[in-house]
Amino acid sequence: MHHRKRFGCQVYPLLFLIILAVPGLMAQNPTNNSSPAPAQTQTEPENPQQNQIRLAQEAQARIRARREQRRPRVIQDTYSQKFEIYGGGGYTRFRPGPALQHINESAWYGGFTDYFRGRLGITGDLRGYYGTAFTYTGPYNIFKPSISQYTFMAGPQYRIVRREHWAISGQLLVGGAKGNFNAAGSGVPPGSFIGLWPNGTNFSLALGVPIDYNLSPGLAFRIQPGYWLTTFGGTTQVKNLGFNSGLVFRFGRQ
Repeated sequence: MHHRKRFGCQVYPLLFLIILAVPGLMAQNPTNNSSPAPAQTQTEPENPQQNQIRLAQEAQARIRARREQRRPRVIQDTYSQKFEIYGGGGYTRFRPGPALQHINESAWYGGFTDYFRGRLGITGDLRGYYGTAFTYTGPYNIFKPSISQYTFMAGPQYRIVRREHWAISGQLLVGGAKGNFNAAGSGVPPGSFIGLWPNGTNFSLALGVPIDYNLSPGLAFRIQPGYWLTTFGGTTQVKNLGFNSGLVFRFGRQ
């Protein structure tokens, strides 16, 4: 009995000290297994110049995206139109007689194209050429007569390249050409007396490359380098080179 009292007197103070010490040990050695939160990084504020550059780049990207979306619609709207009417002026080098030198001639031209199948159309074309020939000397005292030619041709036209702002086509026309080679208004003497071709209507052929710059879906500026073959006097003239330029009006739908 006495021994049990001595044991209790020794144990109880020890338990009391342990109870007081445990909270301090737990505070010094936490058992929480969660990892500490990472330190929050702070980004440096964007300076005004960088902000302006970024905004400009974003605006340019939006403009490019809208342009790419718009381009197919513009191409479709421009080249899905069925009819074209064109006209303007031109220039060509022409030999007015078998042994005469080439001369410069001014021209007007006009025509109509029906695109009946996609890129392929049929064209009707009219032209007039005017110039002054340098002829032989002779008893008639006519040295610089005015001459003219008129063509009426038709043929296929194919649009090779189609872009938003421009297009390139190929054109082949065949038909006739009427030549007025009178040395004087009365037709006396005939032009052949002073080296010109004889008057008449003969076979004619023209090759052209219409190049269109689109001002709008329905309007374009055209320049057309070309080659014009004539057969006045039964002789083929193969060096008639020149160009035409003017406006093209588009309308209708395929």
